[in-house]
Amino acid sequence: MKRIIPSAAFALSLSLLPVGLPAQEIEESEEDGFSLMEEGARLILKGIMEEMEPAIEEFEGLAEELRPAFRELAVEMGPALIELLETVDSFSNYHPPEVMPNGDIILRRRDEAPEWVPPDGEEIDL
Repeated sequence: MKRIIPSAAFALSLSLLPVGLPAQEIEESEEDGFSLMEEGARLILKGIMEEMEPAIEEFEGLAEELRPAFRELAVEMGPALIELLETVDSFSNYHPPEVMPNGDIILRRRDEAPEWVPPDGEEIDL
C-alpha cells in the first residue's frame, strides 16, 4: 500500500502537465522568462547602485582632497620611479620588497629569473 500512494501521486502529477504545447506558446513563455530575469537583474543592480552611491560620493570627495598630495608625489618621485621602471626588467623576477631597520628597501632578484641585462648595455658599479 505504501508503494501505491507515491506511484499514484507521480502519475497524477504527470497527467496535469500540459502536453503538446504549440511551439509559439513555448517561445513566448521563454521570452517572458528571459524578460523577467532581465528585469530582476536590472532591479538588483539598481539596488546595489543606490546602496553604493554614498560611498562613491565620499570617495570622490576624498580624491579631491588627495589630489594636491598625489601631484606633489608625482613631481618629487616621478623621475625616480621612471628610472626604476627602466632598470627593472619585470617585477615578477623579484621577491617582494624588504624594508630594512634603517629604512632602506631591498629588491632581491629571484634565483630562477633570467640573467639581468643593464639598460643600454652600461655596467653598474656596486
